[in-house]
Amino acid sequence: MFDRLTVRIFTIFLLTIAFFLALIILLPNLDSRNLTYIANKERETGNELAKQIEKDLSNVPKDSFRWWMRFIVVMDSYQKSGQFLFIVTPNGQYITADTKNIDLVKNFSEISHNISDPAKKIYDFQEIIGPFLVHYADEPYQLYVLQPASDVQSQFVSLIFDHPLLLLTLMMLISSPFLLWLSWSIAKPARRLKKAADQVAKGNLQEWPELEKIGSTEYKATGASFNHMLRELKRMQEVQQRLFSDISHELRTPLTRLQLATSLLRHKQGESNEVIRINNEALKLDSMIGDLLSLARQQYDNNEIRQFKKINLLFKQVLENATFEAEQIGKKFLVTNPPTSHTILCYPMALCSALENVIRNAFRYSNHEIIVNFIAQQNQIIISIDDDGIGVADKELEQIFRPFYRTSEARDRQSGGTGLGLAIVANAIMRDHGNVKAEKSHLGGLRIVIVLPIQKYKQ
Repeated sequence: MFDRLTVRIFTIFLLTIAFFLALIILLPNLDSRNLTYIANKERETGNELAKQIEKDLSNVPKDSFRWWMRFIVVMDSYQKSGQFLFIVTPNGQYITADTKNIDLVKNFSEISHNISDPAKKIYDFQEIIGPFLVHYADEPYQLYVLQPASDVQSQFVSLIFDHPLLLLTLMMLISSPFLLWLSWSIAKPARRLKKAADQVAKGNLQEWPELEKIGSTEYKATGASFNHMLRELKRMQEVQQRLFSDISHELRTPLTRLQLATSLLRHKQGESNEVIRINNEALKLDSMIGDLLSLARQQYDNNEIRQFKKINLLFKQVLENATFEAEQIGKKFLVTNPPTSHTILCYPMALCSALENVIRNAFRYSNHEIIVNFIAQQNQIIISIDDDGIGVADKELEQIFRPFYRTSEARDRQSGGTGLGLAIVANAIMRDHGNVKAEKSHLGGLRIVIVLPIQKYKQ
């Protein structure tokens, strides 16, 4: 029953409210300045003192001249150091030598006037005890004793008891660490679920069995549903990959027959513009199918493992191949700032393929010169690839990474590209938590900027 989140939260709220109510009700009773009934020993001492005074007062005639002065003399003879005695007559007169505290005793006598149950109350550093019965002239008189308090609480404690809001605030501060720990423990499964969801957002569809074992029943059920969703996503990916594979096979089979028939036609009738056109369109369709399958594999294939790689070692082969290819086609390929030894976390094959695609595009569209630059700043690696080709219109710089987007410039019409190359590049960069954008190049053509986060890798 307590395993349910609803029950837990309700119980915690209930216990918290009960805790604070108990504090509000019980804590004021702990104030030592409250009226308390005295112990038997104090009662015996007070009664003994009253009897002694009563014995001496028996010699004082009733209604004699200044009889109350005789009372004061008798009381003075029994007062101890720091102690003052007060006698209250049946008609409410107070007889004492300490007139400055008479109001204090009057206040106390209003709340403690039962001689069969004397009490005690502390006023600052003094306490008043009483009343004790004193018989005089067959009438009951009440004796009160004012003396230094034997148990004085600190001023800070008195301040707290005098200000309930301060007491409540103090209790809330004291209980805050416990409530924070309680909240943290309840939210712990939610944080684990968020971590798993973040991994799914990064393309990791690995199941999280611990989500079904921690937390309340609701969290366990959510974890089970989450893992079920991951299994279904994996199954859908497999179905989609199988579908792409089947489509590729079904499309490429007639495409191969078309290319074979074109070759036979060229062999029988010789080269012609129509044959060249058919062959070019067949090659273009074949390339498009290949790019489409490559994009699908990047988006859904999780078999490739992300690895920590130093960028100078990772891109070494790509740059060497580009240098060789530039020499073969007679173009100038320059790496102004070579890659550094910083580490990145990436899918190595996909990332190298992405950089190679961008460089090949630059070769294809440039006139004479291509410049690659690697810069490390603010925990990022910035790779820029510039060419001196015809470039892309400003309004299309953000669009060229969309699948099948074709620019209005002669750049695409001349190349006969499939419109998927930069979409594949953008997808590969995004999987490594980077980003890619297009700008105008200082060489006059297009600049592709790739930004990748630098990782701290400890071996």
